[in-house]
Amino acid sequence: MGGVRSLSNRRVMVTGGAGFLGRHVVRKLEARGADVFVVRSAEYDLREKDGIVAALEAARPELVIHLAAVVGGIGANRANPGRFFYENAIMGIQLMEQARLFGVEKFVGVATVCAYPKHVPVPFHEDDLWNGYPEETNAPYGLAKKMLLVQAQAYREQYGFDAITLLPVNLYGPGDNFDPQSSHVIPALIRKVIDAKLRGDDHIVAWGTGAASREFLYVEDAAEGIVLAAERYDGADPVNLGAGHEIVVRDLVQVIARLCEFEGEVRWDTSQPDGQPRRMLDTSRARERFGFEASTDFETGLRRTIDWYIEAVLATQLATRRVMRAVREPVVAARKHRVRRAA
Repeated sequence: MGGVRSLSNRRVMVTGGAGFLGRHVVRKLEARGADVFVVRSAEYDLREKDGIVAALEAARPELVIHLAAVVGGIGANRANPGRFFYENAIMGIQLMEQARLFGVEKFVGVATVCAYPKHVPVPFHEDDLWNGYPEETNAPYGLAKKMLLVQAQAYREQYGFDAITLLPVNLYGPGDNFDPQSSHVIPALIRKVIDAKLRGDDHIVAWGTGAASREFLYVEDAAEGIVLAAERYDGADPVNLGAGHEIVVRDLVQVIARLCEFEGEVRWDTSQPDGQPRRMLDTSRARERFGFEASTDFETGLRRTIDWYIEAVLATQLATRRVMRAVREPVVAARKHRVRRAA
């Protein structure tokens, strides 16, 4: 089953297809002529076998791309270790089993960089994936996703099931999650900086020491890598998806502040964790196996993300405030008028 296979007219089921990454994957699949079925959590509960079976019966897919996940930043991982482990594991394990039973031709599992050990040579190479335990704050999530690699390899060996596993780094881009309770580092920092600027604050507070490093992959690049792998890769080995460069978090904050024209101070809350000390992937396998290389310059991607947040989120918030004022002001005026008449 190896080699490049056209996605034109192929039935593809995408879990999480309405999400941040999923929307980009769906667009790229449709541009290649695929017949895409998007699984939405409001319609199909993938934590339950019945929900998975119903989705597969509705989609009748030849290819499944599994993007759905329960995710969040360090804070969300610390608050929900049990939920993040159980829901991610049960979702993926049952989905792969039912996909096999339904006769799906290929299964693309999208795991996470959090599956890597806490201490591993940089850049992370796929061969080092089992050389230690993941960083503690996101280990339950990382291990739940890592078990899907074990399942994919076992199913390939026993059943000849064509299941592949991809390991993307942290993603960012327009449409990201900016909720301060669950967002990852880039959207969290963008929101902090812009909110502080709007309030006129002279500082922001960032978590940790700023000494940790991270690698970030623009969401549209990640989507292209996933679709290329779906077309061209059929191996048992996991494959990293990354940009091939890292940035220290302290420098990342300064770049975001500069792009947002925020001149205030950055204060570091060292009572909060840094997470994994360093994070950058070796991206040579993706280049060699299916020709993927990230193409978006980091600052270009950051500018697009900041612009999207300002236009899509802040504009909506400001419009809502204007509507509320327009509704509230006549009510307040009428109340004052009644008080004056009563006096």
